[in-house]
Amino acid sequence: MNAKLMQQPAGAVLPSAPIAPAASQTYSYTHLASDTTDSTALAEEVALAIAYNGISQAVMLVSPTDLEDFIVGFSIGSGIIASADEIYDLKLSGCGSAQQAEVAIASRAFWNLKTQRRQLAGTSGCGLCGVEAVEQALPELTVLAGAPLPPAVWLEGLRQRIGAFQPLGRHCGAVHAALFMNAQGELLMGREDIGRHNALDKLIGALIRQDIATAGGLAIVTSRCSLELIQKVLRAGIQTLVSLSSPTGLALQWARHHNLNLIHLPQHSAPRVYSPAMENQA
Repeated sequence: MNAKLMQQPAGAVLPSAPIAPAASQTYSYTHLASDTTDSTALAEEVALAIAYNGISQAVMLVSPTDLEDFIVGFSIGSGIIASADEIYDLKLSGCGSAQQAEVAIASRAFWNLKTQRRQLAGTSGCGLCGVEAVEQALPELTVLAGAPLPPAVWLEGLRQRIGAFQPLGRHCGAVHAALFMNAQGELLMGREDIGRHNALDKLIGALIRQDIATAGGLAIVTSRCSLELIQKVLRAGIQTLVSLSSPTGLALQWARHHNLNLIHLPQHSAPRVYSPAMENQA
């Protein structure tokens, strides 16, 4: 991958880094019953316009953090590129709530993008906006080789432990989180965003940019687990997905068909393994 896109050292400032609003801002409000005023922190969001080789492709509403991670992960997770090596350059610009990303990609990837006839107009709540054909919503993806299920002890107290990786969520709420646990059962990193798809894209992008091996590890999402999240982890080659909310039936079917370990971690009961299916499981 282009060295420009690799993770910068802690504290480094890129010359082209855009001026973006903070991840949260403080706003005042009035109590309905007493007419007294108070203030609270609210999560911020910005409109990020993404162009590939000069052609506008998507406008996404995202939290204004880890935007480079998001763009790399979005490009992989949406099938725009097959690998991070197909991104040659990435430049961010803009200010305030309007941000732009200019992404230079390989000619083959750009040709495939144009032939898809896809023009996304994304929001934080919709994962398949702009898809024009069923074939695009249900693409042919590589079946994973399959991996052992993680030890149950890795998931003990997980809901409490992930709080350390959700600083924005603890501060103001209104955001989802995606996290990665390595092959030793250690929580390595987390990313947050107003959009559940965006949080996972940021995590995938961060793993790629920091060259972190995903073999034997697992991704964790705090949101509901629907089909598009399954597709993103499959494209990223992650073999196990843990969701704090129930999967949809279609997500489960795809996980089983593609040898993805899919585990639901309920609030008050033991982890449920939906994929791989047990022999007598429906």
